[in-house]
Amino acid sequence: MLPSFVAKAVPNALSNRAPWYKNTAPTYAGTFLWIAFYSAIGIGTLDRAPLGLLLLGLAVAGLICYLFYYVPAMLGMKTGYPLYVVATSTFGLKGGYAMPGLLMGVLQVGWFAVGTMFATKFVLSAFGSQAGPGTMPFVVIGIAWALGMGYVGVQGIKYVARVALLLNSIPLLMLIVVFARTSGGIGQAEVTNPAPYVGFALIIQMVVGFFATAGAAGTDFGMSSRDGRDVRNGGLTGIALAVLIAGGLALTAVAGAKVMMPGLASYTFEAVVGGVGGWLASAMFLLFIIASIPPSCFCAFIIGNCFSTMIPSVSRMTSTMVSVTVAAILAVTGVTQNLIGIFTIVGASFGPVCGAMTADYLLSGGKWAGPREGINWAGYGAWAVGFTVGILTFIPGMEGLSETVQPLAVWSFVAGFIVYLALAKLGLESKTVPMESK
Repeated sequence: MLPSFVAKAVPNALSNRAPWYKNTAPTYAGTFLWIAFYSAIGIGTLDRAPLGLLLLGLAVAGLICYLFYYVPAMLGMKTGYPLYVVATSTFGLKGGYAMPGLLMGVLQVGWFAVGTMFATKFVLSAFGSQAGPGTMPFVVIGIAWALGMGYVGVQGIKYVARVALLLNSIPLLMLIVVFARTSGGIGQAEVTNPAPYVGFALIIQMVVGFFATAGAAGTDFGMSSRDGRDVRNGGLTGIALAVLIAGGLALTAVAGAKVMMPGLASYTFEAVVGGVGGWLASAMFLLFIIASIPPSCFCAFIIGNCFSTMIPSVSRMTSTMVSVTVAAILAVTGVTQNLIGIFTIVGASFGPVCGAMTADYLLSGGKWAGPREGINWAGYGAWAVGFTVGILTFIPGMEGLSETVQPLAVWSFVAGFIVYLALAKLGLESKTVPMESK
């Protein structure tokens, strides 16, 4: 018997699909316009490599992200099914509950916590407060934001979706404004701790680690695409080009700020915004608050969708509100401040998922093989090895390798791809299960 999340799945009809410029491209571009992507993009990179090399790194990273997205999106386009169903080929009907089903939900809780942290910072900064995680103002605002966005994510997501594309233009405008304010110092930026490869590799790690879950979610975007051209154009524009534009504007703005604002305590993008000063900085923080609404609500929506699908006995509202409460605790206690660490965990978790799905796709002749019995050990073995590779620098005794083995998110994808191919050739792929045509 097929589990309910597979048995009840109905492919998205072609009549419900739309061109790439109406769904895939703007939605993915909005992901990269979220400040969580570019907040720390200059830390550990601008002091090690020249700006031109880092911009090349962004271009390379955008193409790698496109590679993560391409196969899941093609599978979604060809089948009309979402990730939860499509991934049962790579991980099995039983294995699909945890991988990527529940794993996606757990990691989205982390992303919601990151969004809550930034939104809370913006609210406080807009009113001139420097209160940080652990303080009473930060705790109160953080919890209120998380619970409010969680509720809207369940009950009112359709209203947020209607204005999401308009709100995406706000952070783009602010990127341009800050870039214009700091551009005078770009040509004077200096590399103070030369290590070109480390800077180049680290910026790729930041971008790919940030994107990894969205790459696997390409399945859900693909099921809204009409054909392969929509998949390609949507990905190249909304991912590869958006990485270069959003990341490039932020990186060059911070590079200029290092020259023009030498007294800043840190060179995160929000610190540079604060360094602009006056009414303009306050206005930008207020606009960042508004722009933070869609990603927070959509994240809460995905959390609820994931857990209600995998654990149908618990209502969507209950699972969502419990999850956002956990996320709020992570945000207000300061756990989410280490963005690079978070990107590393995300990349390690979903890099091998995308790698294994790519290998499965190629072995199946460029089509969906269908759900497989039980646990597909080829997929789970690929994920285990890829995840280990991805968290290599977190393993005791291996911390010193952090500057020589990046970008680990990319190597985790490669490891997942190779191990799946090897285990499949050894006969460790489960048998496929017939699925009723719908």
